[in-house]
Amino acid sequence: MMKNPIKVFIVDDHSVVRKGLKMFLDSNDEITVCGEAGTLKEALDIVGEHKPDIVLLDYKLPDGDGITGCLNIKNTHPNIKIIILTAFATEDVIVGAIRAGADAYLLKDIEGDELVSTIRAVSKGKSVLDSSVTDDVFNSLKIAEKDQRAEFNLTDKEIVILDMLTMGKVNKEIASSLGVSDKTVRNYISKIFKKINVTNRTEAASFWIRQKRANNTN
Repeated sequence: MMKNPIKVFIVDDHSVVRKGLKMFLDSNDEITVCGEAGTLKEALDIVGEHKPDIVLLDYKLPDGDGITGCLNIKNTHPNIKIIILTAFATEDVIVGAIRAGADAYLLKDIEGDELVSTIRAVSKGKSVLDSSVTDDVFNSLKIAEKDQRAEFNLTDKEIVILDMLTMGKVNKEIASSLGVSDKTVRNYISKIFKKINVTNRTEAASFWIRQKRANNTN
């Protein structure tokens, strides 16, 4: 085994999947599985103890999803890289995961060699999308976010909050996802309203939907 193997923490609610991934990854000298969890809560409770370089995160979990998982892990452990490993490939899910901080997005039918190469790439700071997911989605998203930040001076967290407002999330749900208090969320939303010149959540959601559509047609 290498002196400093890449430490991977697996989060998946199927024990057979976790065992299979652990067996496969541990067979590679460059990688070691340092821990695992079957729920999002369990992962959040213990991931810090294991100090992984990368979390291999299923999108659909019994107590949450990959977007919530990314937000919470990145909020408490910003240096941990996250690879979403899922069967879902809808644009909304992909975009949401990337905006929440995912460093890679892979489908579960991926070949083993490609999974290993993605783990290597992500450990070096690269972003990776499954080959079946068009690069245009990733590139247009990044360009759109850059334009929106520049025009409205929005931070990464404010963009995530706008996305969640558009999905109809209430303050309590947003606070839980971000790992902050309801009061902090209210403060964020107040700042967002001023930046985009709206007075309520409905106007903010409508504004954000129009922005997304405009960027998709450019």
